[in-house]
Amino acid sequence: MVRSTPDAQGRPIRLQRIGEQVRHALAEIIARGDLRDEIITRTIISVSEVRVTPDLRQATVFVKASNGDDEAVVKALGQHRGWLRGEVAKRLATKYTPDLSFRRDDSFDAGARIDEVLRRPEIARDLPPAGTVQPWKSLADSMDDDVGDD
Repeated sequence: MVRSTPDAQGRPIRLQRIGEQVRHALAEIIARGDLRDEIITRTIISVSEVRVTPDLRQATVFVKASNGDDEAVVKALGQHRGWLRGEVAKRLATKYTPDLSFRRDDSFDAGARIDEVLRRPEIARDLPPAGTVQPWKSLADSMDDDVGDD
C-alpha cells in the first residue's frame, strides 16, 4: 500500500489536491450562477477550503458570504448539495465524488480578531512602525555581538 506524503499540518497531499479540485469546481459553479436560488445568486460567495475525508466519501466545504449572511448561504447551499455533488462529479476524475456538507468559514473572523489585538496600544508600541522592515537577529548573532563588548 502506497501512503501519501503529509504536508506541514499532517494531512496527505493527495487529499489536499482532491479538496482543491472540489473547491475550484464549486467556486466555478457558484460564480457562473448555475444555481437558481435567490440567496445564492444575490450574494458573492467565497469557497475558501474543502476538507476531504481519507476515504473520499465526505467533503466539508467552508464558505463565506460577502454580505455577512453566512448562515442563510450555508443553508441554501445545503439544500442544493445533491445537484452540486452531481456537477462536481462531472468535473472530477475520481472513483468517488464526496458528499458535500457546508459550513461557515470562521478563519476571516479569526484574522480580524488578531488584527484587532495587534492594533491595541499596549501591543502596537512593541511593533515596528508600519512600512519598516526590521531584520530580526538570531540568538547566535546577538551572542556574537556581546562577546566583542568586553
